Amino acid sequence: MADGQLVDKNILKTLVPPNALNAENFQELAGKAYVEEIAAGKTIFKAGDVDRKTVYLLDGEVALSEENGQTTTVRGGSDAAKHPLGNQQPRKHTARARSACRITRFDSDLLDILLTWDQLSGIEVNEIQVDEDGDDDSDWMTRILQSQAFLQVPPANIQQMFMRMQEVPMRAGEVVIRQGDDGDYYYIIKHGRAKVTRASKTGAELTLATLKDGDAFGEEALLSEAKRNATITMESDGVLMRLSKEDFNALLKEPMLSWISLEDAQRRVGEGARLLDVRLESEHSNNGLPDSMNIPLFMLRLKADSLAPDVPYIVYCDTGRRSSAAAFLLSERGFETYVLQGGLLEQGPTAESAA
Repeated sequence: MADGQLVDKNILKTLVPPNALNAENFQELAGKAYVEEIAAGKTIFKAGDVDRKTVYLLDGEVALSEENGQTTTVRGGSDAAKHPLGNQQPRKHTARARSACRITRFDSDLLDILLTWDQLSGIEVNEIQVDEDGDDDSDWMTRILQSQAFLQVPPANIQQMFMRMQEVPMRAGEVVIRQGDDGDYYYIIKHGRAKVTRASKTGAELTLATLKDGDAFGEEALLSEAKRNATITMESDGVLMRLSKEDFNALLKEPMLSWISLEDAQRRVGEGARLLDVRLESEHSNNGLPDSMNIPLFMLRLKADSLAPDVPYIVYCDTGRRSSAAAFLLSERGFETYVLQGGLLEQGPTAESAA
């Protein structure tokens, strides 16, 4: 567990490859470099682990053991400690503290994104982190970079996304998107709060969710090519960043969707995955797959927290349009998701036995 203390930046500047980052990206990483206290005898990671973390030893001694029994000792402050401990995935070593140690660990994908940005030609990160008033915009960008969904997107695509986004000032009470309209943009809240509402059949307005800095919305209609399924209204003055439908599809849609055949879906269900029908309850009750759960797409934001975070979900609808939107939403929240290729309409009678 992190004890809340940040790593001394002078120490951080000795580590490879963080020491190669430019000033802006180094500061970004330094803000996430927390010290972890490890007691003697405790295991830091095991051979076979896939944790996608980059771990550095700050002080103390750590034993790196291979499956063949060969062991190497790394001491804090040494040349070896300037590099990540056993930095392979899956892990090829078991790392155990020989003495009381202090370590720091980073998300490997975030570190890779920052390193890639440094090496890409074109716009510099600091140019898109400072607005006209010179204010630091790193908070909302940090939330995006930390999102499990965006860690699936190639770093170059993320940079292009930030470059192509338009900044839109908003006033409290202003409607951003309206239920029933065509989808045209994907939005991220840079500053401010907004509410998600949906009109019921009786005309009553139901509040589904509240959105804040760093939250994204608008992807459902872009992915499903359907009408907007909810209204988003600003609850405060704020600033939105928006990405056109064309840029959204090119940069974000495909990297974040994993399509799966019915045969593979059946196999994964046997291994513990769950089937999730995102059609309306009436559709699900008519021909939903056996043992599938049902959360309509328009309710998914509200009910996502009720899903088990460690269970893979195979999302389906009739065509794949609504399910691809649902998979995108769940990916944004860190869920492992797959989309049934072609939906139920392309599966034929064999779909009845999918579970």
